[in-house]
Amino acid sequence: MKDNKTRIVSEFNDQLKLKGFKAFQIEDDSEATRNYSRKDFFKICLTTGKSRIHYSDKTFEQDGTILFFGNPHIPYSWETLTTEYIGYTCLFSEDFLKQIDRSESLHQSAFFKIDGTPVLKISEEQRLFLNTIFQKMIDEQKSDYAFKDELIRNYINLIIHEALKLQPSENYNQNKNASSRITAVFLELLERQFPVETSENPLQLKTAQDYAQNLNVHVNYLNRVVKEVTGKSTTTHITERIAAEAKALLLHTDWNIAEIAYALGFEYPTYFNNFFKKITGTNPKSIREAMV
Repeated sequence: MKDNKTRIVSEFNDQLKLKGFKAFQIEDDSEATRNYSRKDFFKICLTTGKSRIHYSDKTFEQDGTILFFGNPHIPYSWETLTTEYIGYTCLFSEDFLKQIDRSESLHQSAFFKIDGTPVLKISEEQRLFLNTIFQKMIDEQKSDYAFKDELIRNYINLIIHEALKLQPSENYNQNKNASSRITAVFLELLERQFPVETSENPLQLKTAQDYAQNLNVHVNYLNRVVKEVTGKSTTTHITERIAAEAKALLLHTDWNIAEIAYALGFEYPTYFNNFFKKITGTNPKSIREAMV
């Protein structure tokens, strides 16, 4: 049975990779938990029901209709707290969505970035409108229309813009000057180091110098522009992102602490313990024990 399920999942992923997109409807799903899966695909879900979403190191309690944005580089798990849980899901690769306009990475967009807003409360009127969009995507993926990929991309962007309208106070426009561009590239490169898939393949870029060499700029220049644009130093960004990944691995995997330490580039678990305590104020073992 397990081998058959694995085969089905593999076939589904192969199909998704071929087209870069998949939309489907969720009806009467009584599965207790949807464990996160670190794949190459972004996710948008429109769901109605009571749920608890663990997203990286944050938890969102929801009752009603929500719009959820999942980034494959940010681990999450999803507990459905009611037996009836309905709605829609679409999965898509970044390449599928950004075939024409590659000016901004999804990793830096308002809802998909690491410090973005992944969950939005949706009114009944908004739910009815978004239901229509998801259903159009489902219908279109089955059609023979020659430009259906372009049409589906428009639908996805429409959902994202509808979500942006729910947060009018937040302005995500970016300056296109040189400092902003190099900062955006640094943040993109930083995010692409994650998630850490296996303890046998540790982080390659761990210091500001590592990133500067990869970006072919002087480390002092990188530090200056990143601090100028974001208010944080390059090292602070790297440190905070590693700490967030460490917490996610502690919460969402069964790796032991030594494996997590090695995967994050620490030569010895003691170094990792000291780093984690300095950043978070607690030790890795306490995070694990709090889950029991």
